[in-house]
Amino acid sequence: MHITIPLPANQFTRREWLTAAAAGVSGVSLSGWLAPLAAAAEQQSATPRSSRPKSCILLWMDGGPSHIETFDPKPGAPANITGDLRAISTSVDGIQIGEKFPQLAKLMHHGAILRGMSTAEADHGRARIYMHTGYKPGQGGVSYPGLGSTVAAELARPDSPLPNFVVAGSPLTKHDFVRDPGYRGPRHQPLVLDKITDGLANVSPSVPWPEFDRRTSLLDRLEQNFARTTQANAAQSHAVGLSSALRLMRSEKRDCFDLAKEPEAARQAYGDTEFGRGCLLARRLVEAGVAFVEVYLSNWDTHERAVAMKSRDLMTQVDLGMSALVRDLKDRGLLDSTLIIWMGEFGRTPQVNNVGGRDHYAKAWSTALFGGGIKGGQVVGATDGRGTEVIDRPIPVNDFMATVCTILGINHTNEVETPNGRPIRIVDKHERVIRELV
Repeated sequence: MHITIPLPANQFTRREWLTAAAAGVSGVSLSGWLAPLAAAAEQQSATPRSSRPKSCILLWMDGGPSHIETFDPKPGAPANITGDLRAISTSVDGIQIGEKFPQLAKLMHHGAILRGMSTAEADHGRARIYMHTGYKPGQGGVSYPGLGSTVAAELARPDSPLPNFVVAGSPLTKHDFVRDPGYRGPRHQPLVLDKITDGLANVSPSVPWPEFDRRTSLLDRLEQNFARTTQANAAQSHAVGLSSALRLMRSEKRDCFDLAKEPEAARQAYGDTEFGRGCLLARRLVEAGVAFVEVYLSNWDTHERAVAMKSRDLMTQVDLGMSALVRDLKDRGLLDSTLIIWMGEFGRTPQVNNVGGRDHYAKAWSTALFGGGIKGGQVVGATDGRGTEVIDRPIPVNDFMATVCTILGINHTNEVETPNGRPIRIVDKHERVIRELV
């Protein structure tokens, strides 16, 4: 499994860290130069909270799923709109969703559908950045953090041995912006698990712990002079990365990454797919205290009929994995404290094109929220009878981001100072929280 260790760029690379780990050098003791730097940086990065903060699971549908075929079906519309999928009833009278979601339909009273999404960014790359950060690419010349880094920074547990942001699965194309914490700094990079089934590798020293500690003490002595003469932010970030890695190596909580600890029946309930396993991993991680988990499901870019037909299998994967996640969190008393977001970067054209697929469409589309203490069993916003225009409660990106922050207990109007001293709002101005949900 490929793991991206959350360390600062150009300071201590993943290869260097793993090489050190193999030699036993990476287990820096916290008694020397590392301790004061790590403590200072941790104190700056988070404020302790008296109660359990909420967690967030983002189920990212990479490529943009059709709103017509998923959460905004149009029964009675012409065949070139509906395609060959019908609408089905749900546990909430008057709410219908696509027929490929029979298990989710039974849980609709726990969720809300936002049918008024309207974002005007229909390019994959730009829309992915926009929907992750809430800011258009290049806006203001600032590198903005993704939602995961923001949640990790705002809801971080400084005493936790676990990372506060984990990405599970592989996107269709590498999304560097998801890994880039922007002005939040390298403390809030994610730990990236490209292949979930491989487990968490490179977390045990290759020598006995006493020898491991002896070698880290040597590293302490080598680094002390540097720490005395250098008070740069990079040194603090470097210290936090190392101390975080060491805490994870020593913690029994690292077992939350091991899906083999789950009974076979529990694993099967999520579906025998990478996405299903990602949903199960997400449940284990938030249960252990991780603030934000993002799970990828790719190949929703359904321009042609062949790809569109394969997306039916993706819908089944979502139905099994997401419904099992909702039920599992509910049974464990964690649903109200865990917000689940289902979304892609945009929707698809309401009308099927001349090769049997659907093209990019950001003018009107849907996302879905479950848990997090929201008022479930409702639809917010509406499109017209053909799904082409938002006719009630349009939801721009900043409204969506402000609502997510509010649900999670984050003040979206707060300003964060960038490394060069520029104050930036967590959510861009002119936002309007979706009060029907909170």
